[in-house]
Amino acid sequence: MTRAVVTGNQAAGHALVAAGEANRAARGCGGGGYPITPQTEIIENVMAARFSKGNFTAVESEHSAMAVCIGTSLAGARSFTASSSNGLLYMTENVFAAGLARLPIVMAVANRTVGPPWNIWADHGDSLALRDAPWLQLYCDSHQDLVDTILLAFRVAEDPRVLLPVMVTEDGFLLSHTSMVVDLPPQDLVDAYLPPLDLALRMRADHPRTYGQIMSPRETQRHREEIQAAMERVPEVLEEAGAEFAHVFGRRPRGAFEAEHTADADTVLIAAGTTVSTLRRVVEERRSAGEKIGFVQLKLFRPFLRDELAQAIGAARRVAVLDRDHSSGSGGIMWNEIATSLRERPDVLLQGYIVGLGGGEVDPPLIDLVLDDFAGRERSQAPIFFPRLVT
Repeated sequence: MTRAVVTGNQAAGHALVAAGEANRAARGCGGGGYPITPQTEIIENVMAARFSKGNFTAVESEHSAMAVCIGTSLAGARSFTASSSNGLLYMTENVFAAGLARLPIVMAVANRTVGPPWNIWADHGDSLALRDAPWLQLYCDSHQDLVDTILLAFRVAEDPRVLLPVMVTEDGFLLSHTSMVVDLPPQDLVDAYLPPLDLALRMRADHPRTYGQIMSPRETQRHREEIQAAMERVPEVLEEAGAEFAHVFGRRPRGAFEAEHTADADTVLIAAGTTVSTLRRVVEERRSAGEKIGFVQLKLFRPFLRDELAQAIGAARRVAVLDRDHSSGSGGIMWNEIATSLRERPDVLLQGYIVGLGGGEVDPPLIDLVLDDFAGRERSQAPIFFPRLVT
């Protein structure tokens, strides 16, 4: 391993380049790239790489960037890109096309608030707006988690039991532009972890097939059922990929959920992304003071593992969800998913809090305010925005 101090974008770029180069013995790698703050440096790192077999194309828009990825993947090469915010939404049509075509593309997403009004800072509204696309979604809390998860994503996406694209997210600026010490895996270990891609559905001159054809209602339903079945196989494949990662790299990557101090907890907090790092500190301090508090890191958002989430909170009867997103007229997106997961737990008091929108600070004092507010509640209400603004 090479230990280095790098930004999140540099770490993501390193992982994507190494994954692409690992496919040099097969059909190489490629994709399209278009800059948008705060992910631009990821694409710059990829575009600057000299692949043994591969080519990345600078295009005129994010829609075209994903179109190039689709073509690259259909040709049987390992394909990847990166995007953020309104750029991610601009490629929405092709995001759905890539997923419905069962193409194992990996996309790094630097989470940024969707505008207008324009805001370049972090929340999860951009990637979560695409929650109904047939893509896996994984949310990272650190630079090391980001590197490991990108490599893990290729392994899972390309598994014949899955064959679905993956978004790997980092909080804009909070991870993308800050620097941390990271173990950057050398090429030989990445080669050992990612086998050459042999995509069965790729275009072949000796076996012509039709792509994107019109389908009847019955065929469309069967197609969606096959995608659902593939999503349901993800937990098993993810577990296997994590075990192999530990064998090759000597450390275990984070799983779908990371539960800490939930075995005896009365209160559990659930969050994703960098908020988890802050939660960890606050929970440790409060437990030292005698409070029975635990937390769950929600890393895998799609597919959403409802049974596993219900198990992760243990016997806790008070659960607070911290969403760094907002679905207009509904509330927190993750809170909504968790509410359905706990539908058979009427004993649980579930409260949603919306925090950190537009890059707002989610620091220990804010977490303390949330916990103090939650402690005084005997029944839940509509999701609460924190901090509360004085008008």
